[in-house]
Amino acid sequence: MDWPFMSEVLQQLLAGLPLTLELTAIGLVVGFVLAAVVFAAANGRVPPVRWAAMAHIELFRGTPLLLQIFLIYYGLGQVPLLRHSFLWPFLREPYWCSIMALALNTSAYTAEIIRGAIQAVPRGEVEAARACGMSGLLLRRRIVWPIALRQGLPVYSSEVIQMIKATSLASIVTLNEVTGITYKLVSSSYRVIEIFVVAGAIYLALNFLVSTGFMLLERSLQAHLAHRRS
Repeated sequence: MDWPFMSEVLQQLLAGLPLTLELTAIGLVVGFVLAAVVFAAANGRVPPVRWAAMAHIELFRGTPLLLQIFLIYYGLGQVPLLRHSFLWPFLREPYWCSIMALALNTSAYTAEIIRGAIQAVPRGEVEAARACGMSGLLLRRRIVWPIALRQGLPVYSSEVIQMIKATSLASIVTLNEVTGITYKLVSSSYRVIEIFVVAGAIYLALNFLVSTGFMLLERSLQAHLAHRRS
């Protein structure tokens, strides 16, 4: 291993880290908001809306993210109505197309995570709360949502890690995040092993920090349970 060369590569790859984090953060925020809407629609009482939400979940969970990026970046430009709309200045940019693809993809998975977390809330807890006079928003705010958060957080942490790794696909549409810069360095130096080892180390360190952060958050949310057991 050429350590001086790898140190130089590390400095260059770190220049793409802010874009990687930006794509991840915006994609997760937009995706979570959309997931909440999709979850509400999928559990609504209007059949067409419910079917559309379920189709959204199946479509974006059942097709590769790479294909979704290609269809959004290259496919939307083939629609004349979009090319002449106010959305075109955004849809023609790889940055916004990547965020759209990441957000739509994670929204489908997150909607299922929300559904599973809420279904995991013990019915006894809900019935006990109703017996105490809670209902509606108060019941959700004090009982359902806090328990669902503790149930769904471990699964959602895996989705966040998957999203961080998924940002590497944005390099396919010319974005210079970590993987995009990696490809450029490989094409100019042909030193594949050293460059990809450094890139992998960056993703590994980033995901380790995220995993550790979620683990600490889980412990803080379950601290009262550990105290009760002791």
